[in-house]
Amino acid sequence: MVAYIKQGRIKLDTSRFDVLATYHDPCNYCRKAEKLFGYGYYEEPRWIMSQCLENWVDLYPSRQHQICCGGGGGALTTGYHEERVYYGRRKMEQIKASGAAMIVVPCHSCHGQLNNIKKNYGLQDLSVKYLWELVADCLIL
Repeated sequence: MVAYIKQGRIKLDTSRFDVLATYHDPCNYCRKAEKLFGYGYYEEPRWIMSQCLENWVDLYPSRQHQICCGGGGGALTTGYHEERVYYGRRKMEQIKASGAAMIVVPCHSCHGQLNNIKKNYGLQDLSVKYLWELVADCLIL
């Protein structure tokens, strides 16, 4: 996707969203990948975010120090709802502190987890988008 944007094969409109957005670093794409394979995907999604949005902020802490959403390993399908809500509390506090109305995630497990627990933390209006979905919404056709 980065190459297509840089080559001009994909053109994006940064004015499609007028809300403050933020980005979630998934464990598997970032910290775990860095530990196991020597490279975590931290910068590429942020560059894509900047190509799609005029108004976004990084969560604090970010990158290697970001907080797990609590939904890893397919936890959404295990039936441990109360535990997932509890483990996701720090991520929800992190999102709330950012003031963002939209969170962008590349991971299916994180997407499901955040959508599933956001009401528990008073963030029912939080828009949870996949990174690919954000790109699709910003495409200039």
